[in-house]
Amino acid sequence: MSFIELENVSHSYHRGQEHEFSALRGVSLSISQGEFVAVLGANGSGKSTLAKHLNALLLPTEGRCLVAGMDTADMEAAWKIRQQVGMVFQNPDNQIIAAVVEDDIAFGPENLGIPPEEIRHRVDEALETVHMEKYRTFAPHLLSGGQKQRIAIAGALAMETNCLVLDEPTAMLDPQGRAEVLSTVERLHREKGITVVYITHFMEEAAAADRIVVMEKGRIVGEGTPREIFARPDRLRKWNLDAPLAAELAAKLRERGFRLPEGIYENKELVGALAHLASGRKAMAGEQRCP
Repeated sequence: MSFIELENVSHSYHRGQEHEFSALRGVSLSISQGEFVAVLGANGSGKSTLAKHLNALLLPTEGRCLVAGMDTADMEAAWKIRQQVGMVFQNPDNQIIAAVVEDDIAFGPENLGIPPEEIRHRVDEALETVHMEKYRTFAPHLLSGGQKQRIAIAGALAMETNCLVLDEPTAMLDPQGRAEVLSTVERLHREKGITVVYITHFMEEAAAADRIVVMEKGRIVGEGTPREIFARPDRLRKWNLDAPLAAELAAKLRERGFRLPEGIYENKELVGALAHLASGRKAMAGEQRCP
C-alpha cells in the first residue's frame, strides 16, 4: 500500500481571477513507505507546489491527496498528516524560530503537549541522528547554512515524522553544505527507513534516489530509476534539464564510434568503461604484433 497517493491532482493559484495560474495539471503519483523519490524539473515546473500538497500546506483544486490513508482535504486530519510528513524548505532561516538550537528542535513536540522527559529524549536523539550534538546550546545564527538545514531536519525528526519532504534544501548552500545535507538525508533513509521526497534541480542529488520523477509545466513527463532517466541526455535537454556530465560525454563518444555500455551516468562508471575499452584495444594490438 502506498504511503502517499496523489489521484489526478490539479492546483490553480488565484482561481477564478484574471491572473489564474495552473501549477499542477492532473498529477497522479504513488510513493511507498521507505522509498526515496527525487522530483526534478526546471523553474516553474510545479515541483514546489507538489511538495506543499504532501503535508496539506496546499490543497488540491481538483483530485485528492492521501497520506497514510488520510485525505489532506480533511481539516481534522491535517495535524496528524503534518506529524507524519515533515517539511524542510529552501531557506533554513525561515524555519528556525528559537534563540538556541535545542529549543528550536523542542518547539514542535512542546506544541503537541509531549511530556518534558520525552521531549528531552527526542531532542537528544534528533541531534545525535544529524550529528549536531555539540551544537545544542549554540545560537542558530552562528551556524553554517548546511548546519542550519540539519537542525531543520532534526526538528522534523523530533516530531517522530515518517516522511521528510525537502523542497530544494540545498539551493542556497555552498558545495560543503550541500554535501552535508544530502549525506544526512541518505543516512536517514538507509538506517531509519524514513520515506524521502527530495525536490531538487541538482542532478547529482537526484542520483541518490531510488526513483526520479520529472515534472514539466505542472505535469509528470518522466519517471524511472536514475539510470533510466539520466541515460537519455537528449530527453533531459527537451525537459530543460542538464544531463550529468558523464552521461553527456558517454553519448558523444558513442556517436564517434566508441562502444560504451548504455546507461552510463556516473563519473566512475565512465572511467571504468573507458579503461576497459582501452585495455581491450591494447590486447588486440598486442595480438596483431605477434608473428
